[in-house]
This record gives sequence, structure tokens and C-alpha cells, in this order.
Amino acid sequence: MKRILSTVLSFVLVLSLLLTGCSGAKNDTNKADAGKTETNKNPKVMRVYSSSEPGSLHPGKAQGTHESWPLDHLMEGLTKKTPDGKIDGGMAKDWKVSQDGLTYTFNLRDNIKWSNGDPVTAQDFEFAWKYCLNPATASKYAFQLYYIAGAEAYNTSKETDAAKLKALEDAVAVKSINDKTLEIKLAKPTPYFLELLSFYTYYPVDKKVQTANKDWQNEASSYVSNGAFKMSEWKHKESITLARNDNYYDKDKIKLDQIVFVINDNLNTVWQMYKSGDLDLDHNLPTEILGQLKASNSPELVIGNELATYFYRFNTTKKPFNNVKVRMALAMAIDRKTIVENITQGGQRPAFGMTPPGLSDEKGDYQKNLGDQFSEDLVKAKQLLDEGLKEEKVDKLSFSILYNTDASHKKIAEAIQDMWKKNLGLDVKLENVDFQVKIDREHALQYDVSRAGWIGDYADPMTFLDMWDSKSTQNDTGWKNPEYDKLIERAKVTLDPASRFKDIRDAEKLLMKDIPIMPIYFYTRPYVAKPYVKGLFKPVNKYPMMHYVDIQK
Repeated sequence: MKRILSTVLSFVLVLSLLLTGCSGAKNDTNKADAGKTETNKNPKVMRVYSSSEPGSLHPGKAQGTHESWPLDHLMEGLTKKTPDGKIDGGMAKDWKVSQDGLTYTFNLRDNIKWSNGDPVTAQDFEFAWKYCLNPATASKYAFQLYYIAGAEAYNTSKETDAAKLKALEDAVAVKSINDKTLEIKLAKPTPYFLELLSFYTYYPVDKKVQTANKDWQNEASSYVSNGAFKMSEWKHKESITLARNDNYYDKDKIKLDQIVFVINDNLNTVWQMYKSGDLDLDHNLPTEILGQLKASNSPELVIGNELATYFYRFNTTKKPFNNVKVRMALAMAIDRKTIVENITQGGQRPAFGMTPPGLSDEKGDYQKNLGDQFSEDLVKAKQLLDEGLKEEKVDKLSFSILYNTDASHKKIAEAIQDMWKKNLGLDVKLENVDFQVKIDREHALQYDVSRAGWIGDYADPMTFLDMWDSKSTQNDTGWKNPEYDKLIERAKVTLDPASRFKDIRDAEKLLMKDIPIMPIYFYTRPYVAKPYVKGLFKPVNKYPMMHYVDIQK
């Protein structure tokens, strides 16, 4: 979930829900007691937690998993992920692709509606994507739409003339032929485009609602959705409650009456809530608890697959992190095995590259064919650090690790702080802040070294590599390499798999040679769910999905 991770991510990335939406008329579908009817006095409620208040639940503004998790239940795109990980029709009932792979024509389902009763139209998709691309929106995830012809030119424009800017908007090649037909023309063939369409940046918004109320996404009373659930209550920084959306076309398959996201950043408190029965799912277990559950072979524990990487960013615009020798020295001087075995304890794997296991290339296993891109070597690390500091004329290196509030992130930061002290003699401080504050400071390059994580937005290595392009709004390191940009750009347009994956592998090798980021481990997704929770499924690049959950007590 470019999955900032967001992009941005955390040890077991956190999420939340929300937003708002209505055109001005009272939205009768958004009552807090939705799901509780005269005939349903014992509603089926799934209670989960999110560690952070969402920055935005608008599809065009969301940027992290703390936002995408609720969004994935509130909204639906043209396509969606099935429980077995395949792509199926969402709002679209079918589609056609031109022979050259550039033009996609989607036909929407009949009688699809927003939670306020408005019809979901092709215009809603066109409007939502162009809103996201509008430079004034300042969407951090607008780059995910650059596959569409004209999208990048519009989003990156500095044009101040209104007429010229409108011409750029009109040139974005997404067009609603009529209410039910959407035509999309790509800038270049994109093998994974159908999967991309299931990502939250491609979700629609109700054009009528957005036009009437630009702040529709900020409160439950005005929030309008087209997915399996609607927002019924939003107690900011406390909880978000979703209710079954009776306007959803597949409502008969939805068994839950409500999903309640409890916002709490204390992992131990959350675990106690799960133990006491106040939560039905805990997806971010304290490490000591995870170790105990594994040792006891708890039937409630699931070690889910995760297409994600845990890493640290270097601010390459600050001395001495502008020096590749200093960055490489820091990367080589930590013990990843100790971190995954003694701290995270969830079956994670040490990372010596950016792209996690689970992806394929033209030869088979992408990661295996790529191989490790660097190694841990204390002798070499000390040598490189000395050389790098001398080159930058820095006598003593003292800096801070920035991380968002989370017990696991703190323990990992403390361990790395200790390793850098013992192995390199460095004075390292720790600074923890709220998740959104961390994201904002990363975007502004106001940090030294910063914790990060990235869940793949789609099942292709590109989702882990194009974020380091010099134009990417997710780069947040200050690193730029023209050769890297060329490799990424070429790989995006090449149809021949052998040529394409050669460029992708070469790009990752170059990334790890310059090492503006320090990979630490590849995620898993350990979580526990109560035995009465049936039908939970977890796509490789998303949090556990609750669309088809049934509570069978």
C-alpha cells in the first residue's frame, strides 16, 4: 500500500478509518445506530483497532495504511481483490483491452449506488482521478495515476493560467463515455494496471457530494461511500464505526452489521482489550506476546504473508548522510538476525534489498534471482565510516532516529541505537512522534534517519522501486540518480519480460549501491482473531479484510 506505506508503514503497519460526505441534504444512511433494527437486536459487530487517527479518508488524499484499511471497506474501485488474491470486477462488470494494451473500456454494473442513494457513475471515477491529479489538491499519491496518458503533465504543471490548466486537465485520458462506460488510455502498456485499479487512489468519489461540500470526508454525518460499508460514527482520535451499506450491490454476502475501529497506540493496552474480549482482532501484537503465542502454538495466531519491507530512510540532503560511504557503513553495522529473532519474533526475514519475497520475474522468483545486494561487515563498516566522515570534514557523528509512536518501532530503534554505539561508537538519539507528524517531517526532509515501511500497492517489483524515482512524492530522502530514473522509466514501458526485468534488477542494484535507504527486514503479518470470527482473509499487500466475515458465537 503504495502500500506510504503510504507510504509509508510500521512494524505491523497501523491504520484507521474515516471520512465524510453528503451533498447538503441530510444523509439518512449515516445514523450511528445503523445495523440495529427492530428485527436485529443482536447485531454482528467486528471490533478491531487502529493505532492512529487518519490524516484523511478521501481516496485522493489518503497516503498510509492507517487510512487505506478503513477505505478498503468503505470504498470500491473498478476492480477488487478476491479472498484467493485474484482480481475480479468491482464497480465494473466487465472490460475490454485494446490489442496494443493502451486502451481500457469499462462497463459499470447496473444499479450501483452510493450510500446516500446517488447512482455511481463513470463521471464519478473521472472526476475523482482528475481531482487527485489537480496540482492544488497536493495529493501525495497522485503519482499512482501517472500510468494514464496526460496525468503526469497535469499533476506536475506549474501553470497559473486557468484556461491552460483546464486544457491540461482535459488532456488526461480518462473519459466517461456515458454514465456506465469509462474509457482509459494509458501512456504506456502496464501489465499490472487491472490490479492497480483495486488500489485506493483509484477509488471514485461522489461528484455531487464533492462539488457541494469539499469537506465531506471529515465527518461521519457527511461521509458517502460506495463499498460494502458506510461510516456511521467518527469519534475523532477515539473510534470509527462502519455499518453495512444496504446500497451495496453485493450486500447479501455481507454478514457484519458493524466494524468498529478503536484508535489506540498502546500495543499492550490493545492486547489486553483483545484478551478481555473487547476486540475481535489484534494485528499488531507486542513482541513478547507474539513469542509466547508462537511457543504455545496458539490456534488463534496466524502468521500472514505480507508484501512489505521495514527500512530506515537517510536524509541525503544533510551532512554526512549525503555521503554514500557513511550510509553504507550504517547499513552494514547492524545485526538484522538479532532484530527479527529477539524483537519482532514474527517469522520476519533479514533484508539486504528493497523488494520482499513473493514476487515473480521472467525467470521465476524475483528476489532469489536478484540476490542480496550488500552484507553485514563491521570491519568494512568502520573503514567506510572513517573515510566518509573525513570526506565530509565531520569530526564526530551525532544524530537522531525518528520513529512514530509504537512499542515495536521503539524496541527496534533502541536495538539499532545500541548496535551503532557498540559497533561504530556513534551517539544516536531517539525521537518518537505521532505517525502523521512523522510523515509530514519526512516530506519536508526535517529528519536525520527515519523509520519507514512499505506495503506493496500491487504485486510487481515496481511498487517497491518507482517510489525512489527523483520525481516521486514518496521518495522523502533527497536522493536523485538520473540513471536510476532512466531504468525505472524504461522498465515501465517495456513489454518484453526479459528486457523489463533486467532493467528492474539493475535499478534495484543501483538503489542498493547508493543506499539512500537501509533495509532491515521483510515483514510478515502476525495477527490473532477470535475463534468465532469466520471468513477473514488477508491479501498479500493489504491488512486482513473483513468484507465476508461472519460472527458465529
